[in-house]
Amino acid sequence: MLNPRIKLRHLQAFLEVAKRRSFARAADSLAITQPGISKAIRELEESVAAPLFERTPQGVALTQAGLTLLRHAGPALRALEEGVGAVSAAQGSGEWLRVGALSTVESQLLPRAILRWQVSLDAPDSGVKVVTGASAYLLSQLRAGELDLVVGRMTEAREIRDLTFEHLYYEPLLLVVRGGHPLAGIAPLPAERLSELAWVLPPPQTTLRQRVDSFCVRHGLGLPGRRLETLSLPVSRRYTLDSDALWVAPREAVADDLAAGLLAELALPLEEQGGSVGFCRNASLQPSLGLEAFCEALREAAAAY
Repeated sequence: MLNPRIKLRHLQAFLEVAKRRSFARAADSLAITQPGISKAIRELEESVAAPLFERTPQGVALTQAGLTLLRHAGPALRALEEGVGAVSAAQGSGEWLRVGALSTVESQLLPRAILRWQVSLDAPDSGVKVVTGASAYLLSQLRAGELDLVVGRMTEAREIRDLTFEHLYYEPLLLVVRGGHPLAGIAPLPAERLSELAWVLPPPQTTLRQRVDSFCVRHGLGLPGRRLETLSLPVSRRYTLDSDALWVAPREAVADDLAAGLLAELALPLEEQGGSVGFCRNASLQPSLGLEAFCEALREAAAAY
């Protein structure tokens, strides 16, 4: 039986501090005072008889007891939200999904799946909130019950662990430059020629960057000093079109520009098969009918690849 001293506000405060890694930011997010959120955490720690956070130079971090509670509290509150949502749905209102998207699916797969899902629904006010970012962040949000699923290339993501992953298709990273680039017509292209260029590539500590690092090791290359590190597709695209830079890009993100001749693929493969693109779900959460329908929309959209 749940300790009667533990209230919903305690768990909401705990999850927000765990998410923000700061009492002050959590208080701002919940629109309460910092002493108020500190009091809620202190009462929760007294109820579970264990410290949940510890101070660090970067803010606060979860203790082992805090990590244990997080694994259960996030899904529990999410299940409660789903229950309330199910009651609302029964009264004729629509459904909203929270989807984490990696850059590998932002351009084509995800928009197509969202359109398929919305067309298949009866409720006109159903929608999708898309959250972008690195895989480690998005998967942590999924584990905490803040997202319904995460879509993208996650073959090498260590953070998957206890989450369920469904493979949809393989997609490689490509080396692309603007149309008319001096290196675009050279085949085969010696790897050392890449050192002449600025690079646009994923940030460190991402699964895509690991593939870039492996490529550099295989060809004895060092990363150039002049580079742009970002997961933003619009920033990467504009920078590449306006310069002689080399862009390490997911095939999906550049397919239309390659077909139009705005970008050109270099004659040097970064990887052959590519990584596994699919979606992750939190097995501890009961999926709604809307989420199941969205997963089917992803499968149908992926069938075109």
